[in-house]
Amino acid sequence: MTTPPNPPAHRPSTPATTFNPAGSTVLIVDDNEPNLELLRAYLDQLRCRSLLARDGAEALELFRKESPDLVLLDIMMPRMSGFQVCEAIRAEEGEPRTPVIVVTALNQVADVERAVEAGADDFLTKPVDRLELLVRVRSQLQIHHLRRELLAARAEVKRLREEQSG
Repeated sequence: MTTPPNPPAHRPSTPATTFNPAGSTVLIVDDNEPNLELLRAYLDQLRCRSLLARDGAEALELFRKESPDLVLLDIMMPRMSGFQVCEAIRAEEGEPRTPVIVVTALNQVADVERAVEAGADDFLTKPVDRLELLVRVRSQLQIHHLRRELLAARAEVKRLREEQSG
């Protein structure tokens, strides 16, 4: 008895486009200077533009002024916690939402739940593994990019429909 040959592997009809995070702007928020520098050095590998904020108030000011593509946010900071910063960002932005990755020494389930309730998209515990950070940043940037493309496509469809009916 012979076994049938394996079917050919499925190949997409169009080549998949590869997302390139180079040129994306990432706001890094931490009150500890060595942490800021370490995260910036990691992001240099993705060729991202890094904005640095040393507290929550500075973070919100930079967020409003620069409209970053992603926020890396510490939780335990003076004057304004990362939870409060994340809640403020979510309260004033529209779509597409800017991804927020919490990067903190906190590691309890309740901390993760609180970060999610505040609007965080992901959570990393310090000390941060370089490869894990880069994978998650790249993934969140790609999701953000795709959301923007989807909104632009929806706006174009709406415009075309109005043009046809009007």
